[in-house]
Amino acid sequence: MTTYLEFEKPIAELESKISELRHLPNSGDVDIAEEVMRLQAKVDKLLRATYAKLTPWQRVQVARHAERPHAQRYIDRLISNYMPLAGDRAFGEDAAIVGGIGRLDGRSVVVLGQEKGEDTEGRIKHNFGMARPEGYRKAQRLMKLADRFGMPVVTLVDTPGAFPGVESEARGVAEAVASTIDTCLSLGVPMVSVIIGEGGSGGALAIASADRVYMLENSIYSVITPEGCASILWRDAANAQDAAEAMKVTAGDLKKLEVIDEVIPEPMGGAHRGADETIDLVGKVVSEAITELSQYDADALRRRRQDKFLAIGKKGL
Repeated sequence: MTTYLEFEKPIAELESKISELRHLPNSGDVDIAEEVMRLQAKVDKLLRATYAKLTPWQRVQVARHAERPHAQRYIDRLISNYMPLAGDRAFGEDAAIVGGIGRLDGRSVVVLGQEKGEDTEGRIKHNFGMARPEGYRKAQRLMKLADRFGMPVVTLVDTPGAFPGVESEARGVAEAVASTIDTCLSLGVPMVSVIIGEGGSGGALAIASADRVYMLENSIYSVITPEGCASILWRDAANAQDAAEAMKVTAGDLKKLEVIDEVIPEPMGGAHRGADETIDLVGKVVSEAITELSQYDADALRRRRQDKFLAIGKKGL
């Protein structure tokens, strides 16, 4: 059953009517198939019109949609011969970050992703994609493994941010995030990151300091959540919509600001309405990027990657 967002209510009503019609017996008085086709055309038109003019806050809602494909689904569809790897070899395993070795289009890669979980049990297990220090240290371990064996690194970013709990702070989450960014910038192999949903704070940047950073059309990427920003500036999370407008969190805004490299289009109505189509396109874009980056040696990759991030924000100064 599809979950509809607040601004999708007119679409929900039409699709509900279509569902009812499909369950009606054909009496002969009304051509049900013809009526379904007519209503479906109206749904398609309304979807196009609605998603063509989404506000930043509406894109935040789409990026967080419960049915949006998460990291493990990308891995399952794109990565063959996948072998998951667990643990940071220092404290323990953190299910908020999943990763391992596999093959993308026949090429050996190390893949990492922040996994939010598909249902209530999964969300609790994966801590809603909010990693603790051991999750980021696991990411470092896997990236260093990739560097040692000359395998490109692919990361799938989808998190509100690193987990801010007391135990996370006690185990050094700030240092873990900073060290993971440093590891990204030190790699001598190609690294490609895709923001597939919510890219929040240093928790996202920790595994997105890559040669190429892509965003799905309805994903978001920001230093803080709109609710967190509103709580600080207006002392009221209810102003999250205003914060989202001001923060430039959308893929289009971040492409203009040259924070990301490209925007990957989504199917009409968002990635949750065409998950396999979205995942396949992401796989194609990532594979092409790795092929292009493979022409550079280790020193050139490090230099280009570091220069890329040092240049952010300097334009116009």
